[in-house]
Amino acid sequence: MQRPQTVAEQVANVLRESIADGSLAAGTPLRQDDLAERFGFSRMPVRDALRQLEAEGIVSIHPTKGAHVARMDATEIREIFAVRALLESEALRLSVPNLAKDTLDEAGHVLKQIDAEPNVGRWGTLNRAFHLALYSACGNARLLGLIEAHHNAADRYVRVLLSNLNYRSRSQSEHWDILTTCRHRDAEAAVRLLKRHLGEGVKTLVEAGLAGKS
Repeated sequence: MQRPQTVAEQVANVLRESIADGSLAAGTPLRQDDLAERFGFSRMPVRDALRQLEAEGIVSIHPTKGAHVARMDATEIREIFAVRALLESEALRLSVPNLAKDTLDEAGHVLKQIDAEPNVGRWGTLNRAFHLALYSACGNARLLGLIEAHHNAADRYVRVLLSNLNYRSRSQSEHWDILTTCRHRDAEAAVRLLKRHLGEGVKTLVEAGLAGKS
């Protein structure tokens, strides 16, 4: 059973989704008083939510100017995906030998959902679900927590890749290839394909010049 979400986590989820879908553009101020009134909570859970999003790289907090939606540039995108590659490669390497058939089937089902899902707002969530399913048997909860945080930080860029850049079919082909190598218990090949997958995503984003338009 999953534990109930705290108020701060609920607020963070709503803000994260609004940032990822573009409703809250880069540079938008996030005033604690306004957010507390909007959500009907005290400032404390709002402050905690903003701190959580700051740790994910989604929000920037200045000592005197307050919080605002982070402006990510090409350098920051490269940093996020470089950390993802390090963390996820290790998680996949550890996980592949232990993945149950049911988990692999679940990952395949998620890929079919991505193919059928018309709502771009769902693609980032489904993409994250696919990757985390493949890492779920790594046996390291702390590692999985770090991976999920960096997926959250990369979410809006994943959506850009999958929609504005018509990248979804290519990404999906790479996803299926990774899943196939996992089914064959070939951890080295799976890690190699994963690194290439993440590297090509960064390259496509930066070359398209979208990093500064988030």
